[in-house]
Amino acid sequence: MESPLPHVSIIILNWNGWKDTTECLESLYQITYPNYDVIVVDNGSVDDSIERIKEYAEGKLEVTSNFFDHSKKNKPIRYIEYSKEDAEGGGGKEAEFTDLSSAKFILIKSGKNYGFAEGNNLAIRYALKSLNSKYVLLLNNDTIVARDFLNEMITVSIQDSNNAIIGPKVYYYDYRGQKNVIHSAGARILVKQGLAPPLGVNEIDIGQYDEIRHVDYIEGACMLVKRSLIETIGLLDPIYFAYWEETDWCYRASKSGFNIVYVPKAKVWHKVPEKKVSKLATYLNTRNKFIFLKKNAKLRELCVFCSYYVTFYFWYRLAIILLYYRNLDVFRSYLRGNCDGLLFLMTGHLYQ
Repeated sequence: MESPLPHVSIIILNWNGWKDTTECLESLYQITYPNYDVIVVDNGSVDDSIERIKEYAEGKLEVTSNFFDHSKKNKPIRYIEYSKEDAEGGGGKEAEFTDLSSAKFILIKSGKNYGFAEGNNLAIRYALKSLNSKYVLLLNNDTIVARDFLNEMITVSIQDSNNAIIGPKVYYYDYRGQKNVIHSAGARILVKQGLAPPLGVNEIDIGQYDEIRHVDYIEGACMLVKRSLIETIGLLDPIYFAYWEETDWCYRASKSGFNIVYVPKAKVWHKVPEKKVSKLATYLNTRNKFIFLKKNAKLRELCVFCSYYVTFYFWYRLAIILLYYRNLDVFRSYLRGNCDGLLFLMTGHLYQ
C-alpha cells in the first residue's frame, strides 16, 4: 500500500570515500521514515568505492560506528546501477523494485568528478523524472542521521507550501570527544561582507537553538528541498562546482518567496575536521564568493563589500593561512582564488 507521506529521494555524492559513505548509508537504512529511496552518485572515484558500496548493499561488508549497531535484518539491499547517460535518459530498471513503498538504492556512476553542484543535479534530474519524487534531500556522505530526522523535517515542510528548503541541527561527528557541539543551526547571508556564517558553530548544545525558525540558508551537508521549488527556480548552479552553490540556491529561493526553515528536532552529525584546509577548498571558497556576489548583490552592496574586503577581510584571511595553517600551497590557492574571483566580478567570465 502506498505511503501517505511524500516520497523523498536522498542523494549522496561519493568520491573516493566509501568508508564514510557506507556508514552514512547504514544510518539511513535504519531511519523511521517509510517512503524514501537512496541515490548514490559516484563522482568518478579512482579507488574501489563502487565495489565496496555494492558489497555493503549485498550484506558482505559490515559497518562499525559509535552511533549505531550494524543491522543484518535490512540486508541485502536491492539496488540498480546506471551510467550517467542511462540515468539522464530516464533509467528504465525501476520496475525491478516490485514493492515501491520500500527503500530503494540507486547507484549512478558519473564517470568523472562533476563537483557538488552538477553531481547532485544529475541525481535530482533522475529523481524528478524517473522516481516522481516530491522531495530531494541532499546529504553529505560523511554524515550520520538520527532515526527520526526525516520525519521531523517533512512535518515542518508540509505545514506550509512555501516551506521549501528545510535543514536540521547539525552537530560535529566528534568535537574533542563530544557529540553535542553544534556545527550549524541554520545560517546567515551577509551580502555586504561576502560572508555566510553558520549559526551556533562550536557551541555546546544546551537548548539555545531549539526553536523552529526561518534562516537565510541551509548548509548543503543536509538540506531537504521541495520539488515545486526546483521547478520554479531551477537546479544548483554548476558554475560553482563546490562551495557557495547551496547559499546561492537558498538566496534565489528566498527572492522567489519561498521559506528556508531550520528544524532543531531533526539531528545530523557531520565529520568536520577541526584544523584542516585544502588547496582546492580554499580556491573554490574564495573564488565562489565573488561569483555569488556578481550574481546576487546590488551595486551598493558590492561597493560596501569591496571596501570591507580590501581594507580588512583579505588581510585577515591571509594572516590565518600564513600564521595558523602555515601552508604555502594554500596561500597560493587563496591568491589564485582572489584573482579568478575578481576577474569574474569584472567580466562575468571564469578564467580557463
